[in-house]
Amino acid sequence: MKMVEKNKHDKAIEVFNSNMSCSQAVLAAFSEECGISEEQAFRLGSCFGGGMRKGEVCGACTGALMVLGLLYGQTKIGDQKKRETAIRVTNLMMSRFKEANASYRCRDLLGYDISTPEGAQKAREEGLFTDFCPKMVASAVDILEEIIEETEHGRIQGL
Repeated sequence: MKMVEKNKHDKAIEVFNSNMSCSQAVLAAFSEECGISEEQAFRLGSCFGGGMRKGEVCGACTGALMVLGLLYGQTKIGDQKKRETAIRVTNLMMSRFKEANASYRCRDLLGYDISTPEGAQKAREEGLFTDFCPKMVASAVDILEEIIEETEHGRIQGL
């Protein structure tokens, strides 16, 4: 019997629902393509959830940016083409996420400043981490897949 491989969207949601952060979930869903293990993805993404615990850039976005960096980032000093590619895909990720979700800042998305105990408690009480955050993980994965496909097929201007 052949095992059915989960799509990135489902894998990221499963990881997130297994008590991992949004950044870990997104990066782990793409770990194989990025040439890292799932364990490495968990470690690398572990400090970025909840907007680095300060309600800043959504961890799902930072996880996606880590994927884009691993796939398209500059690897050699002076490689201006790769640097420009990384800047372009970063800008696309951030702008598309904001367009889809009205913001890329965790505190704006949640409506609470989770860097404070009171804000984090209110977000927990309203079930935002279990009901809302998976939607942000899914959104980041979907946008990331679009950007990767466009990049791989030469459909992004300037690349």
